[in-house]
Amino acid sequence: MFWADKIAEKIRESGAHTPYWVDDMFTPSGFAHIGSLRGPLVHDIVYRALKDTGSKTKFTYVFNDFDSIDGLPPELYEKSKKYLGFPLRTAPSPMDGYASFAEYFTKDFQKVLLDLGFGGTFLSSYDMYHEGKFDGVIKEALENSEKILDIYQKVSGSKKRESGWLPLQVICEKCGKLGTTRVHDFDGKTVGYTCEPAMVTWASGCGHTGRILPFGGNGKLPWKVDWPAHWKVLGVTIEGAGKDHSSAGGSRDIAKELCKDVFHIPDPFNLPYEFFLIGGKKMSSSKGLGLKGRDLTALLPPSVGRFLFTRTDYKQAIEFDPMSTMAIPDLFDEFDRCFTAYVADGDESLARAFELSVVGKLPEKVSVFLPRFRDAARIMEEATKDVTLEFAAIKRAPLTPFEQSILKERVKYATVWLQTYAPDHVKFVMTKDLPACVADFSEKQREYIKKIIPALSETDPEKLQLELYEMSKTLGIPAKEAFAALYGAISGKSFGPKAAWFLLQYPRDEVVRRLKEASMVAVGSHEGSKNQTSTIQKPDFFTIDPKVKEAFPSISIGIALIRGVLIKKSDDALEKEKASLLNDLSKMTTDDISASSEIVSYRKLYKQMGIDWHSRRPSPEALLRRVVLGKSLYTVNTCVDAYNLAVMRHKVSVGAFDFASVQFPTVLRFAGAGDGILLLGDDKVTLYTEKELAYYDKNGGYNIDFNYRDAKRTMVTEKTSDAWINVDGIFDISTRQVEETLEESVALIQKYCGGSLEFSGIVT
Repeated sequence: MFWADKIAEKIRESGAHTPYWVDDMFTPSGFAHIGSLRGPLVHDIVYRALKDTGSKTKFTYVFNDFDSIDGLPPELYEKSKKYLGFPLRTAPSPMDGYASFAEYFTKDFQKVLLDLGFGGTFLSSYDMYHEGKFDGVIKEALENSEKILDIYQKVSGSKKRESGWLPLQVICEKCGKLGTTRVHDFDGKTVGYTCEPAMVTWASGCGHTGRILPFGGNGKLPWKVDWPAHWKVLGVTIEGAGKDHSSAGGSRDIAKELCKDVFHIPDPFNLPYEFFLIGGKKMSSSKGLGLKGRDLTALLPPSVGRFLFTRTDYKQAIEFDPMSTMAIPDLFDEFDRCFTAYVADGDESLARAFELSVVGKLPEKVSVFLPRFRDAARIMEEATKDVTLEFAAIKRAPLTPFEQSILKERVKYATVWLQTYAPDHVKFVMTKDLPACVADFSEKQREYIKKIIPALSETDPEKLQLELYEMSKTLGIPAKEAFAALYGAISGKSFGPKAAWFLLQYPRDEVVRRLKEASMVAVGSHEGSKNQTSTIQKPDFFTIDPKVKEAFPSISIGIALIRGVLIKKSDDALEKEKASLLNDLSKMTTDDISASSEIVSYRKLYKQMGIDWHSRRPSPEALLRRVVLGKSLYTVNTCVDAYNLAVMRHKVSVGAFDFASVQFPTVLRFAGAGDGILLLGDDKVTLYTEKELAYYDKNGGYNIDFNYRDAKRTMVTEKTSDAWINVDGIFDISTRQVEETLEESVALIQKYCGGSLEFSGIVT
């Protein structure tokens, strides 16, 4: 029996009263990560299983929008930190078009859930409190505060009695904060409270003391009491949570005792589900760890996205890492196996997993040919092949309309996978430099890529694809050779995704410039264009540790020393250049950033170092995300602001350091166990792990995670007279890209800070 049906059977045997009321909750304090989907989908799957038994069943999903803002996603901290302590519902939205902070994130998650076939009714905790639905349970909690204190101490060892704590927080009448108030007495009608300046570490109260009616939305129960209070207010009979809440002495044990001794209701049926992991790590919204929930519906069709959660028993962890792996093709294969079992009345558990995964109406149980996802991706890489015809040949019959619709959907998501998530050996992107293979093009191939340039004004991919074929016929060159030249010039490979679609994803000017450049390379030159880099050896200044070279053979580091710089706080001309670049980047999206081969390379490095790149964004990504999210760039000084322009243009990380503060020679090496660094802007030392790459001088590390952040002791300031530069390249970031970034960084620093270049070059 499938796991959800087993749960439904246990619930029916448990004696829980009907209608069975399934409930779950979410606090909209940031974008929900993919792991946040496990709770609502586990409950939704059980809800469906109960409905299939014919039982009367209800399902609600509460957005806890009356909670305080007690933490912020890193990208919102500066903009919203002044609202820490306010109810989520009363703080303004971080983006225009939404009524509140809570609404912005609630709407985002609701859309994801609905896309995944979620069948619950959405409720607002803020609304229920303000409608008076919690007045009764608030009164019960205040009148039974001694019992609640006893339960806290007995179950978890928490000793709140000493602080004069009562189980309620109210909205301060003076400053509007909820998270900073302590209620210290209840006279049967009103409560006395103080908005304490130092009660919590993440917000400061205003110090106001007063009395207020605790009802009608003036106050909120603390969440360990609020949880069972919701059960009583709604009539919930089934609600689970992550297994951490159900550990001994945890919040679930406290809720169970409160149900029995304070609210006098049955303890709802529990579903302590396991975590959703990426790379073995639990997701966290507040720490920015993991893909966002909205990312799931961008990389997987709704039914397959839902299947990711349905296929695994709620008591088992889900491990899913789509980045640079075959996890997505493997998931489609498993989905197809369950689809086939459903159609053919095969394995009952497989068929049931499919049934509970489908979003919308179940398909008819008729024989169906399922175009394999990984085959669709493979065929798309060969531009001379028609995907529909290829699958018809595999089937040995024309595809039915239903099969064609499945194929169309898979082609759509295979395109996303190839562009963003596929491993390097199957992903095709435009290289930064002209590939060396163009020197091996025949005269016909060079003529073809030159003649096809005018056709690139066509923006309809179907029409452009036809023109690409027609030109090969006109010139008498086999289509395979013609397309091999196109792919060779753009990606350095002899094949790729469907050509027109592949070309149109890049700015026309860039493609035209590349094809012109490729068409002019002399046959057999093997030089390409701008492929020579200036290597340098300066062991008295910098070396790469042999262990790093062994672990990362692709690594290349740009170094430069600029003497006699004059650094200022700001410069009007530099500010204008920054504004111009922001305008150029205004149409960029977060998806564009994620698809960049440079950003993918840094993320890959961070993953291998054991660093979650969601919480520590590589410096080019962090800068570009500020632009995309509508934030202004920091104004640090003319040196830092100047080279940041190069970082954003090239998507390659750069660091500048005060030469006089660095104790040479320096080395790029793996950090030592227990090594620490005091980072810019921090008051406490950050400890390295042994997997992390860092630049070291004689005094220790002076940056962390490949120019993610730098040490306070070597920072460039307006007193700096000589600047030491590092530029980082790895994986798909070529030595030429590192050199170009280094050259532009030096030029920009000299433009706005003066100085003379003593030396520069690439260490490999």
